Amino acid sequence: MADRSSFRGIIRYWRPEQAAGLAVVDIPADMTATLGGLKQMRVAGTLGGAEFTSNTMPAGGGRLSLSVSRKMLAEAGLAVGEEALVEIERLVGTRGAGDTP
Repeated sequence: MADRSSFRGIIRYWRPEQAAGLAVVDIPADMTATLGGLKQMRVAGTLGGAEFTSNTMPAGGGRLSLSVSRKMLAEAGLAVGEEALVEIERLVGTRGAGDTP
């Protein structure tokens, strides 16, 4: 695995107008290129200190977001609307979207 990058981000709903559903954290633009660009890919890291494996996805407007499951939120003791420390790295060679560099 590659070195992990870290950032702080606000956990938000994918569709804020619904105030429910999928939660995400937007990945800073400078990390998007490091991870592999604006595409879906498998990633691992920590969210608020809790280990995770998840996916990224293009979020429109040149943004890349990390999908945050309810399980990830519970394990990190976090909720939508809170700021979280995220460490992230791309998983290469796994089955799934974006698995090759």
